[in-house]
Amino acid sequence: MTTTSEHVQGTRTPPRRSGSRLVGLVSRVRELGLLVVLLLIVIVVGLQVPQFLTISNIVQILLSVSILAIIAVGETLVVLTRNVDLSVGSIVGFAAFVAADLFKQHPGTNLLLGILLGCALGLVLGSINGLVVAVGRVPAIVATLGTLYVYRGLDFLYARGNQISASDVPESFLSLATTPFLGIPALIWFAAIIAVISAYFLRSSRTGRQFYAIGSNPDAARLVGIRSGLLVFAAFAISGLLSGFAGVLWGARFATVDATAASGLELQVIAAVVVGGVNIFGGSGTILGAMLGAIVLGTIDNSLSFLKVSQFWLQAIDGAAILIAVTIDAFITRWLQRLLITRRQR
Repeated sequence: MTTTSEHVQGTRTPPRRSGSRLVGLVSRVRELGLLVVLLLIVIVVGLQVPQFLTISNIVQILLSVSILAIIAVGETLVVLTRNVDLSVGSIVGFAAFVAADLFKQHPGTNLLLGILLGCALGLVLGSINGLVVAVGRVPAIVATLGTLYVYRGLDFLYARGNQISASDVPESFLSLATTPFLGIPALIWFAAIIAVISAYFLRSSRTGRQFYAIGSNPDAARLVGIRSGLLVFAAFAISGLLSGFAGVLWGARFATVDATAASGLELQVIAAVVVGGVNIFGGSGTILGAMLGAIVLGTIDNSLSFLKVSQFWLQAIDGAAILIAVTIDAFITRWLQRLLITRRQR
């Protein structure tokens, strides 16, 4: 895959330039492939159920994937550093209940304060993950599997079996996700803006390139002076922050919130990220790819409803998508390694 010095140093040797171009080409091919898959789904389902192609349904698809897309941005940063965050669903659920409960107990609370509370909670929980992984040196899959249950347990303790419904919170909170701007619901705007800013950050900033460097070759990244531990911590903290913000939006969109909110969401997020071409082994992938992955999965989910197929198939599809994407990534990684070795020998 792309080497560390390609991302952080100006001097590049011809073989490394070739490797970088190959990785970029593979990413573009994966993204183009997702667009083709999305187009095929739309055509096949649209021919069978014309209502699938209506503007209102397209908006519903984008609304359904917007929260997933916001969380996927943070997960992408984590995966790029050769880690994974399994606790995002629990963070979303916890933040959703805390924010909704704030508006229930204090109906006159400023909307911005509720948003900041959810973001702060997510940031704290994400930072705990980052400390355990970056400082404690605990493998991310083990650390976040543990915090997945810890955070969900805290959510149950806080909720105490209570449920918050639409009638318990002010209309201003409920309209946070659906208020239109230029005819497009605010939730879609939130996802699009976060995706664009994050994509620009990864592509154009030195720190963004260092995220790729850590995932490509952690040892080399440390040798050239990249503060890998700090950036890994930052990736988990940002993931938690975005999950907290997504939690507030979750509460606003679905209105009814209890301690089980967003259970299992982590599987959908990881599926969207790896299907979108973000290499689970770290070091390559784009925000655009993760967004396309989320849209493809959301479109499949929506199409199942129109085709009257059991929603239980969605989990099977998500699991299969992860397996297929990881297998493809492993194959591409080995192929690129062999190709680069062959070119250098020449």
